[in-house]
Amino acid sequence: MPELETRLLIGGEQVRGDGDSLEIENPYTEGAVATVGAASPEQVDAAVAMARAASGEWARTPAVERGEMLHEVAARIRARTDELAEVMTLEGGKPRIENADEVGWTVAALDYYAEIGRDSAGRVIPSIEASQLALVLKEPLGVVGCIVPWNYPLLLLGWKLAPALAAGNTLVCKPSELTPLSTLMLGELFDHLPAGAVNIVAGAGTVGAAISEHEDVDCVAFTGSVETGKKVARACIERVARINLEMGGKDPFIVCSDVASGIETAAKGGAWAAFLNAGQVCTSAERFYVMSDVYDDYLNAFVDYTSSLVIGDPLEAGTDVGPMVSGGQRQKVADQVEAAVASGAEVVVGGGDGGQSHGHFFAPAVVTGASAETSLLSEETFGPVAPLVPVKDLDEAIELANSTRFGLGANVYTQDFRTILRCMREIKAGTIWFNDPLTDNDAGPFGGFKQSGLGRELGREGLEAFQETKHAHIESELAPKEWWYPYR
Repeated sequence: MPELETRLLIGGEQVRGDGDSLEIENPYTEGAVATVGAASPEQVDAAVAMARAASGEWARTPAVERGEMLHEVAARIRARTDELAEVMTLEGGKPRIENADEVGWTVAALDYYAEIGRDSAGRVIPSIEASQLALVLKEPLGVVGCIVPWNYPLLLLGWKLAPALAAGNTLVCKPSELTPLSTLMLGELFDHLPAGAVNIVAGAGTVGAAISEHEDVDCVAFTGSVETGKKVARACIERVARINLEMGGKDPFIVCSDVASGIETAAKGGAWAAFLNAGQVCTSAERFYVMSDVYDDYLNAFVDYTSSLVIGDPLEAGTDVGPMVSGGQRQKVADQVEAAVASGAEVVVGGGDGGQSHGHFFAPAVVTGASAETSLLSEETFGPVAPLVPVKDLDEAIELANSTRFGLGANVYTQDFRTILRCMREIKAGTIWFNDPLTDNDAGPFGGFKQSGLGRELGREGLEAFQETKHAHIESELAPKEWWYPYR
């Protein structure tokens, strides 16, 4: 097992946390992996102060040099893929193969922003007169606080850290108290950046609140629950700081009649979208609306494929679904399913512990007969549960898809281009995948409608989220203007 890093990164120095101790649990063994000292209030202040002190130097660093240093961070992380993937599995429970993929996706985001961060710094706009030059300048915000969840600790950090650094900002980053170890392992990989450019402080909600409320934090980028996101937003709005929020989802998955010949492929895609990382994905498919004429075939194919998935030790090759991250998260899922069953739903396959003697397992479940009023079809589940609902036509599917307070992502399986166009225009979601669920694209902006969030990550929009816009109006001639006083 690789050595577990438990030190914080403040001002270029790795230090022990002086706050409360966080015991990090292995979701598979249910034993302790390590103990991490959280950041004390004084250490949070020190991290912000160091980020502020480094912000001028980093903002003045030419963008091409910042890009080279980001490429170096990417190379260092890539070289430690095996160690990072193992630690992520130990602390989070996601199968090791998925964690290795996550490291690769994180590296890809760093390389992407290393390049587009040096592509432009604004634009030239038409001037009012021939003697003038008008510019729109893109400048860094200053100090950015990054608050990251436990389900994809490195990837969701990378989606914030890479564009924020590329734009010339300095950072104070807080990983989840459930999965801080892999993030703390990155501390030494930033030692070629100016001291204080990246700071990492561990802790629970009090540390996140301290970052959100800090007067010297110019922007907070947050991924997590709607409830916590609202708290972050209130703290930032109170002091008029910038926010970028990626919150909950309740993503619909529509299966159209015209995929009858490929129903097994559509079922496999649905299972992937519902059960990846034990359903602990912001864009997990959590509501399946299937045209009634293919519903029975789709249900049978989905159940058969779900029954074939291997549940077990996430470090073992061949494991498809590992444990959930914690007992608390598992119980929330179990409670939601039990409430649906009490209202008339049926668990066709799955549920329970999947035959495991230990670990926070919830066997991937397929549920039928749930009513639209149940929380299983209206509130985020964040677990491996796929409720299937028959619908009579596309009108009903789109209406139901738009029926919740969320709008993060959506999936549609269809061979009809007219259906694609209609769903693309009418479904209220930040990302719509057609026939290829949950595929991310570094160049494609990611974020949600409605209560799924504010702002976007990835793409050029993800860079602009960490930039301030300035208009520079330049007159080259020292001459009076005819519209000045006196009026005659």
